Amino acid sequence: MGRKPSGRPTSFDIAYRAGVSQPTVSRALRGDKSVSPSTRERIEEIARELNYTVDKNASSLRSQRSNTIALLFFEDQTADESMINPFFLSMLGSITRACANRKLDLLISFQRMEDDWHVQYQDSHRADGLILLGYGDYTLYRKRLDQLERQGTHFARWGSVTNDSSGSTIGSDNFGAGKLAGEHLIERGRRRLAFLGHADDHYPEFAQRYRGMCAAMEEAGLAPDAGLQRDAITTEEAGQAAMRSLIESGAQFDGIFAASDLIAIGAMRALAEAGMTVPKDVALVGFDDIPAASLTSPPLTTIMQDIKGAGERLVETLLAKVDERDMPDNRLPTRLIVRASSGTARSD
Repeated sequence: MGRKPSGRPTSFDIAYRAGVSQPTVSRALRGDKSVSPSTRERIEEIARELNYTVDKNASSLRSQRSNTIALLFFEDQTADESMINPFFLSMLGSITRACANRKLDLLISFQRMEDDWHVQYQDSHRADGLILLGYGDYTLYRKRLDQLERQGTHFARWGSVTNDSSGSTIGSDNFGAGKLAGEHLIERGRRRLAFLGHADDHYPEFAQRYRGMCAAMEEAGLAPDAGLQRDAITTEEAGQAAMRSLIESGAQFDGIFAASDLIAIGAMRALAEAGMTVPKDVALVGFDDIPAASLTSPPLTTIMQDIKGAGERLVETLLAKVDERDMPDNRLPTRLIVRASSGTARSD
């Protein structure tokens, strides 16, 4: 604060002109949200006037940090060879933007569940922490998460908030979203609702969506039928197989809530094969609002997750763990996107 500007611009020069401490300047220039927006803008403006640039190598040596985050995708069954759920690919842009806003580098890698993630990245100082996207069977994945927590690895992940007490998980309000989907189908006059997707501890996000749908039915005086639930992972093939199974069982249903858009798209194929029309015979709602959801015939009604907010919240959560700060809120809202697949309201 009392240091006069030198000939070569430094963070102390910026602090002197801005009337703040040098640590405040450092936090502001790396995008730390503990600095108020007005102070950060003033500091950034002075830095531009002085042609000041952050010496990332020196900063890293002082803080013993790499100023790098590792984003790890885990293999998912897909129709193409990408093995990456398209929902997570759509989240990549928001994570990249959140890192850029904080002047952080981002390493992106495709991983298998059995790999030693902490050794490859945080333990080798290649990254200050990990963001994890995708996991498959949660009961197997949970063991790896427990291991990371025991080892003190900094990580944030997208998944089921309900099953995590560590604050490392960011996710949607899946129960509320399932209830929203159920209420919408009931408003459309549908009374026998089916659910396509696992509804157990192996896939807790799906299970919460199913419970939300059942809660909507119960509040409407309708009895959920466990016989109208079919297991399915997030692929079109799984959705098609689950829908075929339900049709072949002879069960009566007039509304379907699919745990993902890919499952819903597969279900559409099976319904068409059986000569059933969407939405005349069966109203259909998906989940995720992937780009393909608006291109189906008919376009798919779905639940949209906050992708932009998800990337921001994942990065902020990871940095809070690294800096040992209070964690941000870990649950994000969802929104119903109404298209033609759920039909119009009817009185029958």
